[in-house]
Amino acid sequence: MKKKIAVICIIAIFVLALFATTICATNATENTNTADLSNDSTVNLVQIRDRELETLQDYQESYGDNTYGLVAYILNIIRIYSIPFGFVGIAISGIYRYIIGIRKLDVRDKGFGAMIGIITVMVICQILPLVFAIVVKGWRG
Repeated sequence: MKKKIAVICIIAIFVLALFATTICATNATENTNTADLSNDSTVNLVQIRDRELETLQDYQESYGDNTYGLVAYILNIIRIYSIPFGFVGIAISGIYRYIIGIRKLDVRDKGFGAMIGIITVMVICQILPLVFAIVVKGWRG
């Protein structure tokens, strides 16, 4: 029981350290207004939206159709985000297989199955945009 609590605490500390951010304080005498901060945030959000819309339009022009461009854009986003989610999944399933699974064989098999599934999905997410581009641009003309 103590080992489970220790493993959970170590994982919690690792996750908290992974998502920790540095906050810099400013002098209290400066004129910082909350409206300025919300304006900066709004400007940043608008810039991100404009950049993504421009990227989507580039995909639509490249593929010659709005639907194909949208699908290619979505597949590219899935390709990018599948890597970190895949590594986190592999780490969690590795914990199940190699740490918790030392004592419990059913958990060990569960960790191995999850690892194989996560790696398979990650490879599919990496190859699918390439296959889509080959099929749409190559065979469609």
